[in-house]
Amino acid sequence: MKAYVFPGQGAQFVGMGKDLYESSEQAKELFEKANEILGFRITDIMFEGTDEELKQTKVTQPAVFLHSVIKALVSEEFTPEMVAGHSLGEFSALVASDALSFEDGLKLVSQRALAMQKACEQNPSTMAAILGLTDEQVEELCEGVEGVVPANYNCPGQLVISGSKEGIEKACEAAKEAGAKRALPLPVGGGFHSPMMEPARAELAEAIASTNFSTPKCPIYQNVPTTASTDVEVIKENLIAQLTAPVKWTQSVQNMIADGATLFIECGPGKVLQGLVKKINRKSEVAGL
Repeated sequence: MKAYVFPGQGAQFVGMGKDLYESSEQAKELFEKANEILGFRITDIMFEGTDEELKQTKVTQPAVFLHSVIKALVSEEFTPEMVAGHSLGEFSALVASDALSFEDGLKLVSQRALAMQKACEQNPSTMAAILGLTDEQVEELCEGVEGVVPANYNCPGQLVISGSKEGIEKACEAAKEAGAKRALPLPVGGGFHSPMMEPARAELAEAIASTNFSTPKCPIYQNVPTTASTDVEVIKENLIAQLTAPVKWTQSVQNMIADGATLFIECGPGKVLQGLVKKINRKSEVAGL
């Protein structure tokens, strides 16, 4: 079975989407529609901006979403039997599987990005990747440091933690003492997927409640709770919960494999998810769209 997976924040690069814009009239129309909806020319930043401009959460999230979704919408090869997205990628997966319109998906992503940026300013926080420890070891380590939680279960041996700057510093030291290969602070705007995002969660909940969702054309495996769903109300609840809960990517991929996924096709910038899928299950085939 074919599973399409959509990346999240961090997959962006300057020049992303330019080839799509130039080679497809349909893609060009969608990019221009996005410029209109957002009220600024995001295409200028995506195609020719600086890394710094592209790194701003309010730009990064819509940029990765647009690249992923437009790639899927203009491709004749896009025939998903199941979909999943890493964090922000869930919104791309929902638009690609017809649960959300392109316009509504982009508006929600933009609102989510602005709300998260605001929450980061209210609660200065950060994230770090812990490599070479088991999930259980990292969970235990987080319990011992106030204000730090597991945030991204990316693959076995790679778990990202999130929380206050001071807490993350302490947790990184504790991880090294526990035998971690590396404990790397990440260059992110704040502590995503942690209680630090509570103000953003409340704001996003309001936006999602007033947006029209349809039943997706195939099951979506969400970061919370990692199992398949096509129920609109459940999907909405999970999208809201995701802001303050961990991204359980390892578990989502394992569930997709258990339900018959053999080929994972990454739809969006980069190859991050292809690498993670291979680390989760070596036998799975991976490809890019």
